[in-house]
Amino acid sequence: MNKLLVAATSAIALLGCSETPSPADLVVTDAVIYTQSDSREVVESMAIRDGEVVWIGLSENAAQYIGESTRILDLDGAPVYPGLIEGHGHLSGLGSALVTLDLSSATTWSELLSIVERAEHETEPGEWIVGWGWHQSKWSDDFEMVAGFPVHHQLSEITPDNPVYLAHASGHAALVNERAMMLAGITSTTEVEGDGIVVKFDSGEPTGALNETAAQLVEPLAYPATVETAVANIVRAGEFAITQGITSFHDAGASIAELEAAERLASEGRLPVRVYTMISGSNEAMLSNWLSRDPLINGYDRFLTVRSIKAYGDGALGSRGAWLLEPYTDAPDVTGMPIMPMGDIHELARRALAAGYQLNVHAIGDRANREVLDRFEQSLREANVPNHRFRIEHAQHLHPDDIERFAELGVIPSMQTIHMSSDRPWAIDRLGEQRIEEGAYVWADLLSSGAVIVNGTDVPVEPINPIANFFAAVTRQTLLGTPDGGYEPAQKMTRQQALDSMTRAPAYGAFEEHFKGQLSPGFVADFVVLSQDIMTVPDDQILATEVTMTVIDGGVRYER
Repeated sequence: MNKLLVAATSAIALLGCSETPSPADLVVTDAVIYTQSDSREVVESMAIRDGEVVWIGLSENAAQYIGESTRILDLDGAPVYPGLIEGHGHLSGLGSALVTLDLSSATTWSELLSIVERAEHETEPGEWIVGWGWHQSKWSDDFEMVAGFPVHHQLSEITPDNPVYLAHASGHAALVNERAMMLAGITSTTEVEGDGIVVKFDSGEPTGALNETAAQLVEPLAYPATVETAVANIVRAGEFAITQGITSFHDAGASIAELEAAERLASEGRLPVRVYTMISGSNEAMLSNWLSRDPLINGYDRFLTVRSIKAYGDGALGSRGAWLLEPYTDAPDVTGMPIMPMGDIHELARRALAAGYQLNVHAIGDRANREVLDRFEQSLREANVPNHRFRIEHAQHLHPDDIERFAELGVIPSMQTIHMSSDRPWAIDRLGEQRIEEGAYVWADLLSSGAVIVNGTDVPVEPINPIANFFAAVTRQTLLGTPDGGYEPAQKMTRQQALDSMTRAPAYGAFEEHFKGQLSPGFVADFVVLSQDIMTVPDDQILATEVTMTVIDGGVRYER
């Protein structure tokens, strides 16, 4: 018997029952099953019937659940975990990114231009060229910049007949070419209300860089928002997520078309993964429609829930749109900006509480986090709703005085450990050493204060790779394994904490801890089998782990 097994599991109460249980549909044997139950017990076997776990224990006691039609899955000692939950991503965005130019691998501006030029040769004149994932802080060559962004001239020269829209890795900026600006009507006189910025040369002519909501001047032209497009994107994204061991997905801000597509797929039994949808708080018509009726909770056989709202407190660190208490270290005249007025956040919180909805607010900078926490505290004091489970999405950079407020207020920090791995090498230029050490990616401090961290990847901002996310959480290294010992190692998660943040915690963050996030009797039979045990292999071997099988509702959905 594997030494990890908890001996107490052999004394499952069912063994003493005189009645013979009904045969299971599936029995998993000879495995190392991390149940993620309250006791975190590890067992060898489990029985599944009608999409739910009905028994866990030792393989030698599984025979009572085996009938003529029972499928037996002998895993030969392989590790099994509850289905991994993407705690913050963009489902339709992932589907779209899978069929657009991937610019995340570009390490130079010249390399990005080469990728676009190759696409131009394969694209009919007049058709859009769209891409995703560039980040100027990761480029090693020299290029013309204005306000920290590249300019369009070279891009426009290689794409004279095609409009081009290239989304920044953060999702909070874009670069477009001259033809795209012409189609969108962007000129020297174009201005955007609120936080959006059309970056311009000293002459007043636009550079092609569109920061924050200014990207909306072009994005609808490049990405038509139709239900049919959203259906295709969601199916494509869900099927890909399954290959990564993801069985549930927190969709962080769905449009009207995307939500209609998700409901259509769920009603037809074609939604690939379980989806917890956040309504876009920037669409008042959509928001009012949903807040006027009861939330959709565990609908369509527990495949779709709509009970939360997504709002934006500030922008991104990479584009210097994150709202800071003190100026950026590398831009002393910039402190970032709020996207929604804080009074609107307060009013949205009041509306959400009154209608029984959760409010999840994007906040990256320390001032944005403080301001949102203040508005949460005020609205919660007024409404006195103890089980609100409000969330701050990202909670990336906190003032030390605000760290313990999450647990005190019952606010969930919904974080992405992979962001530390990707961003930390350049984020220190934005924030400086003191702010990085005291308040950036402070997972251990939040956990020790009693907060529940929901982990995700923010896909397609980052690849939807839970193994990489786990590695970042427990090592605090880049995916190249640097630096030795990790960045700010005192903030590492333990392996158990990391696994919790991808299973139990996101189930809790979606009010779904009663039926998912663990493999115990009465819980859905969603699980993933990996090629090696991420709870025990050395740190430098974690990234070699592969998904070998993904099961949803007791049915094998992916097998390598």
